[in-house]
Amino acid sequence: MNLDIVRSRVAGRRRAGSRWRALWPALVAAMAGAACLAPAIAAPERVPALVDPRGQEHHVGKVIFEELVTPDLAASERFYGGLFGWRFQDLDAGSTRYATASLDGHPVGGLVQRDRRAGGHGQPAWLTFVAVRDVDAARATAVRHGATVLLEPRDVPDRGREAVFADPQGAVFAVLASSSGDPAEVLAEPGEWIWSSLFTRDPDTDAGFYQDLLDYEVFDLPSSGSDKHLMLASEDYARASANTLPATTAGAHAHWIDYVRVDDAAAMVAKARSLGARVLVAPRLDRHGGHVAIVADPQGAVFGMLEWTSDDDQKVAQ
Repeated sequence: MNLDIVRSRVAGRRRAGSRWRALWPALVAAMAGAACLAPAIAAPERVPALVDPRGQEHHVGKVIFEELVTPDLAASERFYGGLFGWRFQDLDAGSTRYATASLDGHPVGGLVQRDRRAGGHGQPAWLTFVAVRDVDAARATAVRHGATVLLEPRDVPDRGREAVFADPQGAVFAVLASSSGDPAEVLAEPGEWIWSSLFTRDPDTDAGFYQDLLDYEVFDLPSSGSDKHLMLASEDYARASANTLPATTAGAHAHWIDYVRVDDAAAMVAKARSLGARVLVAPRLDRHGGHVAIVADPQGAVFGMLEWTSDDDQKVAQ
């Protein structure tokens, strides 16, 4: 069976990076507290629908939303607005400050403010939301296969039903059953999220967890040495990758990193640095000819930037 790697928004994405072993010393400190982010997520009473006008598409396993936990909402808006041209709408969330981010009228994420905890816990981070049809059923499956529930299933008007988990190796992620349908399978524009990567001590076992939860197909791709590089796919679209977290990175836990599509990674890294970001991984050649980089925003939240070249269509034989 052949799997077509088709260009699409957070699906059919190019597989990011191949030489991750050398990258991790710079990332350990930045990611060490990200597992504490889930209790901070507090959406307002009403948020914009994920898809407008509402649709009927559902793509289980597709990454459909991102949410940032930050100690300074206004500063985060300045940074991401300056870097990607995102526009923001501040919403009433009671005692919590919350904003939605959009690009050319399309939602790209949410931002929620939470003060840093004493002792440095509660590292700012982006939270990855994956599409499911039934959040409560997903909760039961996740727990049965070793996940921890960080935020119980709840309804968010106009968004849908969501929950937050830590997978069996500690990587935090969310599931969302969108009440307005899932975004269509189209190519991400520059400034939109285009790929997600899981880094974990045991990619095979963790990929098996997500396979049980989201019915992924798992493809073992070429990688160097003993490192594993797995592709997670559904509906003939690549959805994410699962990669080896080197044993030498003491103190690092399993985690997700999400990537924004850019036209020129080097130029965007320079721009991010000028806006106060810290460069964790300088732009380097990806296995498919573009460049990939990883930065931490001025508050410390880690994300990647990934070029998409015009000749990246691939087929992977099973």
